[in-house]
Amino acid sequence: MVRAMLRHPAFLAITLVQAVVWLPLFGSLFHGVATIPGFGGGNYIDYLTPGVATMSVLFSAGWAGIRFIDDMESGVMERLLASPTKRWAMVGSMLAYQALLVAVQVTLVALLGWALGASFRSGVVGVLVMIAMAVTLSSVVTALSGALALVVRRREALIAAANFLVLPLTFLSSAMMPAHLLPHWIRVASAYNPANWAVTGSRTALEAHPDWLSVLGYFLVLFSMAGLASAVAVRAFRGYLRSL
Repeated sequence: MVRAMLRHPAFLAITLVQAVVWLPLFGSLFHGVATIPGFGGGNYIDYLTPGVATMSVLFSAGWAGIRFIDDMESGVMERLLASPTKRWAMVGSMLAYQALLVAVQVTLVALLGWALGASFRSGVVGVLVMIAMAVTLSSVVTALSGALALVVRRREALIAAANFLVLPLTFLSSAMMPAHLLPHWIRVASAYNPANWAVTGSRTALEAHPDWLSVLGYFLVLFSMAGLASAVAVRAFRGYLRSL
């Protein structure tokens, strides 16, 4: 998987740099949020770091299906499907690749957040839980991106769909502002938003005295969604095979 990453150094560099640029950018842009009555005080970078980690996941995983499209265009996909390779193994390899990339991304975001003043009150354990949440969310988005790639089979369509969904998922969450300060309809939408589950679970895990039962609940829901999304991606191969 490391070799696969290094074969696309430009994409790897942009993906990692993008993750670490957003934290100081959005931290500077929205730092005044911490002074709004009802925010609760504290360091805004503390609050924002899990949100930026989740936003990074959405953008990188949303484009993950492009690897399937590249394989289609190069003829690799047909050779793999003609081989004894299992469909779930093809999906699993994409998920593992993206999981490694996301783990590196979120680690960099956490290190930068710490350098900018984030306290991470629960210590290393909280940061590891944030990484686990990000990886699990990435599995959901990556699998759905792969399934969509097998349906649309065009890079432009996949990129348009990913961009159309990523920003709403980010802003229909508490990534940048506490849920109780958001408009009512956004609060309602965020309750059904997997990105918000990852943000909230990560933020809870980083508190001084985390509610681990709540964190586990968010993780299990995301894990279940990852399993369902992976099943959808495996099933999407059937439609692709019928079209050959």
